Amino acid sequence: MGEFDLIARYFTRPVRPGGAALLGVGDDCALLAPQPGMQLAISSDMLVEGRHFFADVNPEALGHKALAVNLSDLAACGAQPLAFTLALALPRIDQPWLASFAHGLLTLADAHGCQLIGGDTTQGPLNLCITVFGQVPAGQALLRSGARAGDDLWVSGHLGDAALALRALQGQLALPEHILAQARQRLERPTPRVALGLALRGIASSAMDVSDGLLGDLAHLLQASAVGAVVDADIATTLIAASHGQTPGNDIFDTNPRHPDAQELLRRCALAGGDDYELLFTAAPARRQAVASAAQAGATTVTRIGQIQAQPGLRLVDGQGQPLARDYAGFDHFKAWEPVHALRTTAGSA
Repeated sequence: MGEFDLIARYFTRPVRPGGAALLGVGDDCALLAPQPGMQLAISSDMLVEGRHFFADVNPEALGHKALAVNLSDLAACGAQPLAFTLALALPRIDQPWLASFAHGLLTLADAHGCQLIGGDTTQGPLNLCITVFGQVPAGQALLRSGARAGDDLWVSGHLGDAALALRALQGQLALPEHILAQARQRLERPTPRVALGLALRGIASSAMDVSDGLLGDLAHLLQASAVGAVVDADIATTLIAASHGQTPGNDIFDTNPRHPDAQELLRRCALAGGDDYELLFTAAPARRQAVASAAQAGATTVTRIGQIQAQPGLRLVDGQGQPLARDYAGFDHFKAWEPVHALRTTAGSA
């Protein structure tokens, strides 16, 4: 099978009538026509084997995640997905792998009405780069730069489960099989909060998605808005779904002799773990009921974890309001790189 046969078999689909895509795969360029009064929202993300995913990852899950992380950016902007392109480097043509990957990719695309309209393929180390296109009414995009002193600080869904799964798969801790399976789902099949992002237009004063760790990403929002924040670390830590119903003495802690301070482990995963793909946003306290309605429309929970302050800087406190001095740095693509394939173990169901 050659390059063009591969594209035709796995990635070429008819352009959907009535959609924003007027011309898709097959020409030198695709053609998009956003609705009148709309602005285009565009984002790109790259996933590299050994850096972002294990070499033996389920290809269907990889297809899902490759698009999900891009849709999460559109969600953070309050944009409706329209279309995407895929640039794919493959070490070889593996037809069962491609079929599974394409199924995961296109199933999520169909769920959000997002059409594959082009891209590129070549031979090389496994690498995926998706560029996604969305539309948002002119002047209504959610940005990082709108937070104001006194705003509530919110986050959607759950934090830290993906980081917990990654640590288990890297052999840094052991988890019971059912806990690992739950956390691994969050790592490999994140849910882009598109419906929530759309519902937050006109309510949130600022927003971004959490991809590199809550505090690391929050620092970018604070810088863009020229404000500071106080965050309740204990509230954030309760958002690890895998820890719900677990207390010291239960199995999630008993099997982790290398982490005697279980609370600190969970706190670090929640605050700095990364790969959460939840929405971090701010809104005026007077909009709390509107935020609750948006969460209902988006079919997800939201949790108030802090407050925006005029004084620059990020301040962490515990549940009693006492300051925490520990450093919880987020993920950085060019620091502390340990290839994930080199650390793979057979922990749990890995």
